[in-house]
Amino acid sequence: MKIVKLGRRSITTHWLINGVGVIIAVLLIIEVLLIVSIRSYYYSTVRQYLSSKMNVITGSLEGDKDQSVNFNAEIRSLVAGYDEKDKIELMAIDRTGQVDITSSGFKPVEKSFADYESAKTSSNGSGYEVYRTSTGEKVLAFTTVFSIKGCEYEALRMIVSLSEIDRKVLSFAVMITLIGVLIILIVFFSGMFFIKGIVHPVIEIGDVARQYAKGDFSKRLEKQTNDELGELCDSINYMADELSNTEAMKNEFISSVSHELRTPLTAIKGWSETMMSIDDRETFIKGMRVITSETERLSQMVEELLDFSRIQDGRLYLQKAKMDILAELGETVLIYQQRAKALGITLNYYEPEMLPFIYGDRNRLRQVFINIVDNAIKYSDKGDTVSVEAYQQDDRIVISVSDTGIGISKEDLPKVKQKFFKSNQTRRGSGIGLAVADEIVGMHGGSLDIRSEENVGTTVIMELPFIDEGNSASGNDKNVNVEIISTDNKEI
Repeated sequence: MKIVKLGRRSITTHWLINGVGVIIAVLLIIEVLLIVSIRSYYYSTVRQYLSSKMNVITGSLEGDKDQSVNFNAEIRSLVAGYDEKDKIELMAIDRTGQVDITSSGFKPVEKSFADYESAKTSSNGSGYEVYRTSTGEKVLAFTTVFSIKGCEYEALRMIVSLSEIDRKVLSFAVMITLIGVLIILIVFFSGMFFIKGIVHPVIEIGDVARQYAKGDFSKRLEKQTNDELGELCDSINYMADELSNTEAMKNEFISSVSHELRTPLTAIKGWSETMMSIDDRETFIKGMRVITSETERLSQMVEELLDFSRIQDGRLYLQKAKMDILAELGETVLIYQQRAKALGITLNYYEPEMLPFIYGDRNRLRQVFINIVDNAIKYSDKGDTVSVEAYQQDDRIVISVSDTGIGISKEDLPKVKQKFFKSNQTRRGSGIGLAVADEIVGMHGGSLDIRSEENVGTTVIMELPFIDEGNSASGNDKNVNVEIISTDNKEI
């Protein structure tokens, strides 16, 4: 599988882009909406103010029914003497659409007005426009058309400057911007403080992990917080402890296996050289017996190593079939009777008359029996007793192997089924036999339990499900391959 290496980005960069960048964008949108809303509110207020002023003026004109009134002169007088001319400019528009008189005395340079055209087509006779004059000043113009018989004027127009309003809107915009900048600064510095609390521990975790990758498990992470990072530190420290223990056990295993292999090889080599240099029949037979025994011992160790390798790679398979477990157990006891007798150990076998059949791999189960009985004899001394018993209990077959040997300490008992572990370094063995046995029993749907007390003895209890003859499937006699699954339901 090809791995594409992407450009490296730090957590800080990701946070600045995805976190602060989003906040800035949201604040900008809110600021623009607020500014537009405030300006629209002020412009609308000015427009309504002009509309109310204009309604008062046009209402008084249209309400005057006296025919003797000269409306033209009245409008010119009203415009010229408008009392709010310092704030609002009032204009009179004649029927040709041109401004005839203004309250300021200056006519506009524009020849057409959009507010006037809008007022003529509007249903309420009013129109407005916001625009810039020739001097660059922004103004709001409001026009109302009216119809008075005999009057040469058609509309009144008011213009008011928006400069003051724009200054107020600008001050609001500055204030909102400052608030936004303050919010961004607070978010930035608080975020950087938070990121610092994450990035620095992560960098330290990365450095320590790289040391672990090189095989140095001496350093431990200091837990500074009780959050997810603290839990991660605990997990990594626990991993380091386990790796350190595994490394130590592996080294002990290599040392132990090297010693175990060297001893039989030395014996085989020594007796081979002796047999080549003598012509004594009795010595020859004795030498062949030693060579055969040590060869079997080597073969057993090599088989354990191979099984361990298969377990690690997930290549250990079972060839299951209907089988008589008593036959395999009895043969195992028979194999070790002479050896136990030679060591001065009593081997008792309490064999029941009959037990139900089980569905399993006879070779692998015999391997388990051999390992358990061999361990019982191995960790017993002259004068001790090893007892093998088999019986049915509920829906299981129970096989018990107990001894009165040296036993296992309370500290070592939970570890005896771990790979590479040896509770007693003075006794021969690779330290993986029980681990393999536990895997095989688990693959058969059974359990392997070890109870022991130091200087009292050890009892190994193995439980296996048996075949219910009334409900067993017709296909149970066929061989099937089953892939090993570890005890925590993950593939090894």
